[in-house]
Amino acid sequence: MINETLYLVRDCPATLIPAGDAVTLAKGSPVNVNQALGGSVTITAPNGMFRIARENFSALGEEAEQWLANELGGETADEELDGPFSEDHVWAVLRNCFDPEIPVNIVDLGLIYDLKIEDSDAGKQTVSVQMTLTAQGCGMGPVIAADAKEKIESLPDVEFAEVNIVWDPPWNPKMISEAGKMKLGLK
Repeated sequence: MINETLYLVRDCPATLIPAGDAVTLAKGSPVNVNQALGGSVTITAPNGMFRIARENFSALGEEAEQWLANELGGETADEELDGPFSEDHVWAVLRNCFDPEIPVNIVDLGLIYDLKIEDSDAGKQTVSVQMTLTAQGCGMGPVIAADAKEKIESLPDVEFAEVNIVWDPPWNPKMISEAGKMKLGLK
């Protein structure tokens, strides 16, 4: 399905990349899937590049929706989440967050600068993350941060997560992990 032309079977809410604006793509619009990672799909349409969230995959048609369910079904490795809650659980779910333009997770891109976990009054955990973006003008920052927050808060032991975007130090490609460099063909 990657790079195969599909036609939307219904109007589809999407996010314009890199502006981050919410838009609606019209039924019948031709689109091509660029990447399917982290529970969302990046598509190209005649009027730009867009991110489609999981709840709108049906707009791509039944066959594409089934393919995406298979493709994205087991992204979080359950074996990484076994045992008592630890910082490793948070890192594991963050590895399932992706910049919609880059097929590397935000951890391996070097976008996570700090992660703190504290006990909450309710007996669960609160998580605070400081992250950056590859470019300061990227309108997708709030979308990526919200995705990270949602994934962290999906952990049963987490009561609340806060994800803040920071710019110091400025991100640069040297911050990409070895695994990320291999995925991008930089090694």
